[in-house]
Amino acid sequence: MKVAAAQFAPTADPAANLAVIEEMTAEAAAAGAELVVFPEESMIPSDALDESAVPLGEFAVTHWGPFLEGISRTARTHGVALVAAGYEDSGTALPYNTMAAVDAGGEVLGLYRKMHLYDAFDYRESRHIQRGDTGPVVVRIGDFNVGLVNCYDVRFPEFTRSLVEMGADLLAVSAAWVKGPLKEDHWRTLLRTRAIENTCWVVASSLTTPDCIGTSMAVDPLGVVRAALGEEERSLLVVDADKDRIDRARTVLPVLRNRRIIIGPR
Repeated sequence: MKVAAAQFAPTADPAANLAVIEEMTAEAAAAGAELVVFPEESMIPSDALDESAVPLGEFAVTHWGPFLEGISRTARTHGVALVAAGYEDSGTALPYNTMAAVDAGGEVLGLYRKMHLYDAFDYRESRHIQRGDTGPVVVRIGDFNVGLVNCYDVRFPEFTRSLVEMGADLLAVSAAWVKGPLKEDHWRTLLRTRAIENTCWVVASSLTTPDCIGTSMAVDPLGVVRAALGEEERSLLVVDADKDRIDRARTVLPVLRNRRIIIGPR
């Protein structure tokens, strides 16, 4: 299955961001992609919103529905499955940071509400976001079981391992990975590590707003970086994620079979 990662710099205008998602999906479809992974905050970057005028939770009430409808329509128009993230009304003052997966017909396959909030590196996401409690989430797209991973989640190996326990053989990572000392190195290292330790594909997309690194990547089940972008404000990578590579990796490196500490019932 050909999978694309699309990185771009969304603005404070959700309609304009949806237009970019539609354009990039068309590009990915022309390249043969069956799934496109978009970044966290594709709907709107939280810091682009004047919360003194419109709180993020109030914004989510108005705009999450049209955003979800927009990515569903885009998927249906181009016959490509999409993963993208935005802010969903939680019924409280704080919204969820939610990844949505829709199939090529525009049907919503699953919603993952971010469980690990980014309270690190002098930032507190929990001041603005309601923690999700209904994950992890795995959806079926083509021949792959796709696990949904939202940014900071990638720092928690038990989280991605739980997705693999649920059958995931490809991890779709949507991120707004903030720049900073060691941060770019952490991003690259964590993505490769999650692929190697789980012998699965990892396709990751990050924002390219001024505070974020871009550097979207596709990593195969043996940790080989098959494609990577730099800091290009708007760019697309496409990788052929094949099941044979998973089978090969899990034959020569049977770490999942060799484990002695198992998550969940057996």
